Amino acid sequence: MGHDTAEHGSNIKRIWKVFFILSIVTIVEVILGIIKPDFMIETYIVRMKLLNWIFIILTIYKAYLITWAFMHMEGETKGLRRSVVWTGVFLICYLIFILLTEGDYVFEVFKNGYKSWDF
Repeated sequence: MGHDTAEHGSNIKRIWKVFFILSIVTIVEVILGIIKPDFMIETYIVRMKLLNWIFIILTIYKAYLITWAFMHMEGETKGLRRSVVWTGVFLICYLIFILLTEGDYVFEVFKNGYKSWDF
């Protein structure tokens, strides 16, 4: 019935470890957002700046780490972990696809003026 103090101590250590990892990743994001290195702004991958891809990847990593550590997914069954993770991966990929597609269209409209559609 009682809690094991060794387990409690390891949980505190784990929480601090995750906190420091999240802090470092966030600090890297902030520094990159402030400095905006020229080679990252001038390099395009799939019509989007390398810096934006780095932000997306780091944000997904932080979301994964928060889910894994603070939602206790490491202790769940393999099937539950996969269903949660793959649903999230699918939705994130779909969201990125929609945002890039619609953002590119809006960019082209502003760049070239109005477009007419023949239906």
